[in-house]
Amino acid sequence: MKRTNTRIKTISILLSGSILLASCASTTMIKSNPKDFKVYVDGESVGKTPYSHRDTKIVGSCTTVRLEKDGYETFNTNICRNEEADVGAIIGGIFFLVPFLWTMKYKPTHTYDLTPSLDTEEDKQIEPKKDKTDIKSKPDRLRELKKLLNEGILTQEEYDIEKKKILEE
Repeated sequence: MKRTNTRIKTISILLSGSILLASCASTTMIKSNPKDFKVYVDGESVGKTPYSHRDTKIVGSCTTVRLEKDGYETFNTNICRNEEADVGAIIGGIFFLVPFLWTMKYKPTHTYDLTPSLDTEEDKQIEPKKDKTDIKSKPDRLRELKKLLNEGILTQEEYDIEKKKILEE
């Protein structure tokens, strides 16, 4: 009988300890579209996306994440340890109080869609910046379009298509 009680106590302590220790850490997967962006966590290079980030920070603390890749704009964000409740830490906190510092965790994944940078020389050649004087109002563009139709340069079908494009902008 004593052995059974000792085993139960030992198992209870081990389970409680494992809940306590497991509840302290939180993991999130940092993903990007497209993949293979360099990941910087709190200013330190840690790898490329997709990247699994794990830490033991307490509730409310934030981590700075920066994603970089040639030809794309640098993306900066913060992930904070207050995104989801951690049931294991709450249960552990009932027994030990200390795990209440870790009752919140990160979302399982953070996915970011990144945009290409327009600062490369190729992009500047493809799409030169327009002066404000080159921008015409919709009515002016429609008048020019009507003039091209009247002069016979455009067919009625081409006119209708272009008119629709202008009006939908």
